[in-house]
Amino acid sequence: MKPAFGTLRVYEDATGLAHAGADYLCDLAAGNAGRTLIALSGGNTPKPLYERLGEEPIKSRLPWDRVEWVLGDERFVPPTDPASNYRMAREAFLDHVPVTPDNVHPVETVGVTLEESAERYEAMLKGLYRADTLQTDRPLLNLTLLGLGDDGHTASLLPGQQVLKERKRWVAAVPQGREEERITLTYPALDSSAVVAFLVAGAGKREILDKILSGDTNFPAAHIRPVGEVIWFADREAAGRWA
Repeated sequence: MKPAFGTLRVYEDATGLAHAGADYLCDLAAGNAGRTLIALSGGNTPKPLYERLGEEPIKSRLPWDRVEWVLGDERFVPPTDPASNYRMAREAFLDHVPVTPDNVHPVETVGVTLEESAERYEAMLKGLYRADTLQTDRPLLNLTLLGLGDDGHTASLLPGQQVLKERKRWVAAVPQGREEERITLTYPALDSSAVVAFLVAGAGKREILDKILSGDTNFPAAHIRPVGEVIWFADREAAGRWA
């Protein structure tokens, strides 16, 4: 079977997925002579991958000085809050590697409004891109890591929310749809990726992954169409009949 879009890579379990994802990220960054801009995903699935980045041999192989890290989305909570995606990434690997502080770009969530936070993050991305308009032949992001919710959301592109219709902004506020307000990269920003890597693990994701791989477009994640390629990293439990 061939997925409706992208290519599928299946691993025996979540550990195998994490190792493969970390190796892929490291190889991509090491093979890029210039700067590599990577968007991190929140949630539970990418945490083992992040922890792998902080361990040998990847810790010594990854060109930390040439990699910049942004967030695909963030909960509008202080960076010390257990729900913070930035805190998770920091504790999983950023605090344990020789990363340049200026190369890490958390979302401002303290002392600003939700809309101000989105505007400032977009301005930061435009500064990194050195332009205000995205060009199809020059992706904003070298690698974007995305998760898959059991309702079909990815980043904070939540079902039924206005953010799904956003086509001009790179970053948008998501005031509804979840308990916490959120900030997310929009479709235009996520689609400006050389590689989008979905990380999907566990039997609980099997049904939604099957629907999207089969071509069901009734979910936010099914509308990701980057200028580059999509790779689905899944373990056998999530892949189900696709394994």
